[in-house]
Amino acid sequence: MRPLPPGSKIVIASHNPGKVREIGELLRPLGLHAVSAAELGLPEPEETGETFEENAIIKARAAAEGAGLVALADDSGLCVDALDGAPGIHSARWGGPEKDFRKAMETIERKLHERGAHSPEQRKAHFVCALALAWPDGQSETFRGEVHGHLVWPPRGDKGFGYDPMFVPEGHDVTFAEMDPREKHAMSHRARAFEKLLAALAAAREGA
Repeated sequence: MRPLPPGSKIVIASHNPGKVREIGELLRPLGLHAVSAAELGLPEPEETGETFEENAIIKARAAAEGAGLVALADDSGLCVDALDGAPGIHSARWGGPEKDFRKAMETIERKLHERGAHSPEQRKAHFVCALALAWPDGQSETFRGEVHGHLVWPPRGDKGFGYDPMFVPEGHDVTFAEMDPREKHAMSHRARAFEKLLAALAAAREGA
């Protein structure tokens, strides 16, 4: 891992404002200045990977090469046990071209109903986040985080995004979208992946 000095600019390889904002907050402790791929006019590459890690690397490398800066990409999704891990890496696509997550949540609920999954035990799910940090020369590192819980219906809360309104993390009785954002950030799949990333970046600084 190469060190990133305080004040370094880093591209967040995402066009999702909610995700960019959340990642920017998580990067702030290291004094890194985050700028989004959308702000730089960078296109979104085609995600052809078969895992979260592969897709994160594709996005990070494309942004790093396009901007000539270190780039950070996040590939995340919801994996539902009763649906054999779906939607998984296709989580965003279930919302269609318009990325309508209400539609995506309705699809999940319909499929769970068809399989007779009604109790919390039958509706177990987990969020996965794979982070990829890439340099313009192609070097990359990945970090993975997960948070487990179950799905509820109807969706509840308006503080999150994506599938947050139907996901209740283990040990809680409210959805991610009902939680104070700070509480969610402290325990989310993205936060857990970031713990590993930040630890690696801090260690790289100390060793520089």
